[in-house]
Amino acid sequence: MRAVNLLPRDDRAKRTPAENAPIFAGLGLLLVVSVALSVMFLSASSSVTSKKNALGDARARLAVLPPLPKAETPVEVGLAGEQKARVAAVTSALSRRVSWDRVLREFATVLPSDVWLTSLQAKAPSSPASAAPAAPVAPGTAPTGFVINGYTYSQDGVARLLSRLAVLPDIDNVQLQTSSFSKVGRQNVVQFTILADVSPRGAVS
Repeated sequence: MRAVNLLPRDDRAKRTPAENAPIFAGLGLLLVVSVALSVMFLSASSSVTSKKNALGDARARLAVLPPLPKAETPVEVGLAGEQKARVAAVTSALSRRVSWDRVLREFATVLPSDVWLTSLQAKAPSSPASAAPAAPVAPGTAPTGFVINGYTYSQDGVARLLSRLAVLPDIDNVQLQTSSFSKVGRQNVVQFTILADVSPRGAVS
């Protein structure tokens, strides 16, 4: 029977470092490529996430913006013009409305105790903006907006009433039209007529 040596031979050929260099170089290159690809993937993933977040923020800001106004139709434009005209008319009417309670309260405050009235006529002043052009007023034309008729005991009473009316802010152009002695029963009195105008300041603004 023939003997067989199963032990490895010591003289088997071994690779040198120079022969192993290409293998190590290939492994190193593969590792570098793998790392580079991983870095590129992570960078791309981060960029995509950032852009998705920016898109979400932009959509959120767009959602809260007010809608664009609709273009007005000719009918809507006409209605808006009519509404403005009505508002202007109401505003003009209110600006000419006289606060009669204030005017009469001020008048009652300055009326002397020795004067009594037989009549009082008053009318609101016309608005310069709305009134039609009128002919020039002749100098000395008597006012007609506030007409007072009454009695007192003396001319001093008439003068006192005139001076008090002149300081009222809502009464203008105070004038004495007539003043004459008269008799009521057995009492001697002075009958007078005073003319004035209601000032535009008396209108409610």
